[in-house]
Amino acid sequence: MSYKTILVHVDQSPHAVERIALAARLARSQQAHLIGSALTGLTTEYYRTSEMALAGPLSQAEIDLITRSSEQALERFDTQARAADVSHEQRYSDDDAESGLVQQARYADLVVLSQTDPATSGFSIMRQLPEHLTLHGGRPVLVVPYAGAFTHLDRHALVAWDGSRAATRAITDALPLLRSSARVTLALFDPGRAHGEEPGADMALYLARHGLTVEVQRQTTAPDVDVGNALLSLAADTGADLLVMGAYGHQRWREIVLGGVTRRVLQTMTLPVLMSH
Repeated sequence: MSYKTILVHVDQSPHAVERIALAARLARSQQAHLIGSALTGLTTEYYRTSEMALAGPLSQAEIDLITRSSEQALERFDTQARAADVSHEQRYSDDDAESGLVQQARYADLVVLSQTDPATSGFSIMRQLPEHLTLHGGRPVLVVPYAGAFTHLDRHALVAWDGSRAATRAITDALPLLRSSARVTLALFDPGRAHGEEPGADMALYLARHGLTVEVQRQTTAPDVDVGNALLSLAADTGADLLVMGAYGHQRWREIVLGGVTRRVLQTMTLPVLMSH
């Protein structure tokens, strides 16, 4: 198994260059086709402003400005992809990023996004793009931190394992990356009886059958310790360059909201994180 199609979000964000560079390196190592997707949101914006009593439709000048911004972002993507010498294509859409990328994710093996940067997105009680794609895209999402440069994903992979469906899905989705990693650590926090007599041994054996050599680390935390922070601390202490974990959601009325560990990691991550739901 390998990734054959990788989808990367393309925009004018200051973090797009690093996000695209990582996606291109990954596409090259996997011999995958890279799709750069720019989404203007014009369809949603047009109908929203048209239907508001005190707002009119976007002017042609505003539409042209938004369109040109996406075109420039795609031109930059094309330059980076060509420099990386990978098979690639540009994709332009007037959908909003959330719904458009969810739809496009169905036809890719992996989606690459940037962590939400509070400095550029502002405060919002609404779910952000990484959360939305992770919970609704149906594909693994590789989230790149907004701070730092990440030139390697193949030195040490830290895998969070708690025996859950989400963690199982994440490990399976991450196999192409885990196979190329020089070191794989399976981390268990406060493992209980559900993990068997030797927690982590069964998953380590499963991964060994895929050709991986796995080190199992069992961590005991105090009741008041945030597991998300503990996981990121372990990643820093062990020099991990990739974190693999399940994304957890809780049903609340008709909305799926993120679990605490998932939310904490997305907020304070310091290394690329592959998540699956």
